Order: sequence, then structure tokens, then C-alpha cells
Amino acid sequence: MASLREIKDRIGSVRSTLQVTSAMKLVSSAKLRKAQKVIEGMRPYSDALSDILSAVGPLEQQAAAATADAPVAVVVISSNTSLCGAFNANVIRASLELRDKYGDIVYFPVGRKCAEAVRRAGFVPEADYSDLVARTSYDKASAFARDLIARYEKGEFSRILLVYNRFISTSVQKPVVETYMPFSLQASPDTAAREPEDFIFEPDAQTIATSLLPQMICLKFYAAVLDSEAAEQAARTMAMQTATDNGEHLLSDLTLEYNKGRQQKITSEILDLVGGASQE
Repeated sequence: MASLREIKDRIGSVRSTLQVTSAMKLVSSAKLRKAQKVIEGMRPYSDALSDILSAVGPLEQQAAAATADAPVAVVVISSNTSLCGAFNANVIRASLELRDKYGDIVYFPVGRKCAEAVRRAGFVPEADYSDLVARTSYDKASAFARDLIARYEKGEFSRILLVYNRFISTSVQKPVVETYMPFSLQASPDTAAREPEDFIFEPDAQTIATSLLPQMICLKFYAAVLDSEAAEQAARTMAMQTATDNGEHLLSDLTLEYNKGRQQKITSEILDLVGGASQE
């Protein structure tokens, strides 16, 4: 059995840890609300852009010189830090499973954790893109997306896949694999139900599609980064909540054990005094 001093030291250590987990939970909750606010602010623009392009008709962005022998580019979005439950493990597992399906793969890890996992699996990442998730911005995300699209159009890749965690709710984050290129946009049910006369294109539909389609493709990648960020903060909030709950239970058990030991020590001392008085 541990001594009272050891139990007291553990109680102090658990209390310090609880302060850290509680603070991290509050910070993650604030970052989650911020990420959700950005996503909500972007949604009207995204929906309007999608409606305009859908009204033009089915659109698809193909590579000009892609061959069947070209490798598949896999963009994996993870976090730079840990303490977020199975967030990183799930998306890393989903990305590495693609090896069996496509064989020749080039990984673009967006996040330090997936970059480390890709190296451990024996692959050489294209570059370090951890800054994209460290300080998320549309400018950096669109620059990365445009460079990737340009390489696809040159025929360097047969297709581009996005692997990231989709935010469902605070307690649910789902790893998804999406085809990024070739990009395909089909009309939504609401847009498809409208009459062509409802839309007037100036100068013409094809010119508008040529101008707006690259923006839509960049926006899709930026939305995936934001979705992953929201999922990361939600996963970290839940992980810290679980850690806090477990810490409080452990603290309660240790306090009970300490009080029992202290009471036992006091009782033993009283019995020694009583025994000594009886001998006199």
C-alpha cells in the first residue's frame, strides 16, 4: 500500500493535470466555434457559386495529358499536434489503405502527424504543408490547390484524392475519401428543377464557367481544410472532456484512499496511547 505522502503527491499531480485538460477543453471549444463560424460564413458564397455552375450544365475538369500509368496524388489532411483522440489515426489509416487499391501513389501530407506517418510507411512526402493547417487561410489553400491542379492538367497524376475527417457533430468525426480531380459538378435537385429561362448569362455560359470553375475547385479544397479543422477541435474537446472526467474520478478515489489511510493512522496512534496508559 502506498504511503500517505505518496498518495498526497499523486493527488497534487492529478489536480495539476486537471487544470491543463480543462484549459485545453475550453480553448478547443472556442476554436471549434470559430471554425464553424468561418464555415457558415463561406456557405452562402459556395452555394451561390455551385448554383451558377450547375445552371450551366454538368461540368467536369479533365487532365489534358493524363495517362493510365500516371500515379495517384493523395492529399491527406491531419493535425500538427496530438491529444485529439483517434482523429489522426483514422485519417492516416484511410489514406494508407489506398495503397492496395491504386498502387502507385504520391502523398501530399497537409499536417505534421500525417507527414510522420507517411514517412514511417516508407513514402517520401512531396513537401511540408503543415503551415496550411497551422494558420488556415484561403490564400494559402488556393495557392496549394492551383499548383496541384496545374500538375494534374500536365498529366503528372491520373487523379487526385482528398482524405480528411468530416465534421458531423462534436462527438462524431468521419474520415472520408473524395475524388478532387477530375472535378465533377452535377446540378443539385433545386437547380435542376429550374427552367433555363430563369438564368441570363453575360457574355455567355461557357465564359462564366471557365472563369468560375477554378474558384470552385479551390473552394472545395479550402472547405475540406476547414472541415478537418472543425473536426480536429471537436475531437480534442471530447478527448479533453474524457480526460477531465477520468481525472476527477481518479482524484475522488485517491482522496478517499488518503482519508482512509489518515484515519487509520490516527486510530492506530490512539490505540497505542490507550495501550500505554493501561500498562501504567
